[in-house]
Amino acid sequence: MSFSPTSILVTGGAGFIGSNFIHSFSANNPACRITNLDALTYAGNLKNLTAIADNARYRFVKGDIGDAALVSELLTQEKVDAVVHFAAESHVDRSITGPEIFIRTNVLGSQILLEESRKHWQAGIVADFRFLQISTDEVYGSLGDSGYFTEETPLAANSPYSASKAGADLLVRAYHETFGMPTLNTRCSNNYGPYHFPEKLIPLMIHNIINKRPLPVYGDGLNIRDWLHVGDHAAAIEVVLKTACPGSVYNIGGNNEWKNIDIVNLVCDLLDARLHRVAGENRKLITFVKDRPGHDRRYAIDASRLKRDLGWEPAYTFESGITETIDWYLAHQEWVADVTSGAYRTYYENQYGGRS
Repeated sequence: MSFSPTSILVTGGAGFIGSNFIHSFSANNPACRITNLDALTYAGNLKNLTAIADNARYRFVKGDIGDAALVSELLTQEKVDAVVHFAAESHVDRSITGPEIFIRTNVLGSQILLEESRKHWQAGIVADFRFLQISTDEVYGSLGDSGYFTEETPLAANSPYSASKAGADLLVRAYHETFGMPTLNTRCSNNYGPYHFPEKLIPLMIHNIINKRPLPVYGDGLNIRDWLHVGDHAAAIEVVLKTACPGSVYNIGGNNEWKNIDIVNLVCDLLDARLHRVAGENRKLITFVKDRPGHDRRYAIDASRLKRDLGWEPAYTFESGITETIDWYLAHQEWVADVTSGAYRTYYENQYGGRS
């Protein structure tokens, strides 16, 4: 199976994974037009994309995936032959305190995007078409001490966030089964790397260590996650988009399990040296806090199908990836300051004057 898109619509492309994908895909496919549709909610940051902003093959549009008229207009106007759907509310803690927006964006928004894409595909405006849903291993629920999530693992979401992503995944499946629409679905493990919003574990620890603030660790810190460098994730998405058979689901993982507390200790130790602090000084900042409700104990991805079928496997070791990530944050303190202060929110108005 070979598919070569000429014009892609990326939703949520100003976020962490979406912006990294745009950089990677643009570099690998310089002739392909990229339209980035993002509502610029709190995690959307156009400063993630300054390096590509003036590229003639790139266009940013501020808008909501739930705006059917806008989605239809963009699909037709840009002759889109692939939709890569990142747009989502994605923070578990926020889904616990306010689940409504997660259902509105992740389920209803995805359905509107799917429906407009179906109409566009069935109109025959483009010769071939793909709709790629970017999802998460959290839809599978929690694992015990052994075993791995495979593509056949039943969905058993435990938080409002993961439930909303599972709902979108099932809608993608339904559009393929009901209409024959050429959909694809990927489910990834925890990502880390450049442009990660500082509320997430690794960038939060880096930021707090630099500023000598407490390092909050949920529960006993023994929850386990499989960590995947965002650059490896972007490469895997491109491989799936171009070579996977419609209807396929692929897990994307780093074969890289770490306990949360071990991640925090590692980041502490690496930053001791970089910040010229006494060995062990940063670990003194660790503060265990009350565990969050529905905190899944362990995630671990079996990505062997992706390697077997499409030849993808991670290029980063965790040692090289975490070192690069820490060094990136140290070198981009202005970016971090803009995010933590909220100054990044005015960048769109300053650059675009309120226009797409």
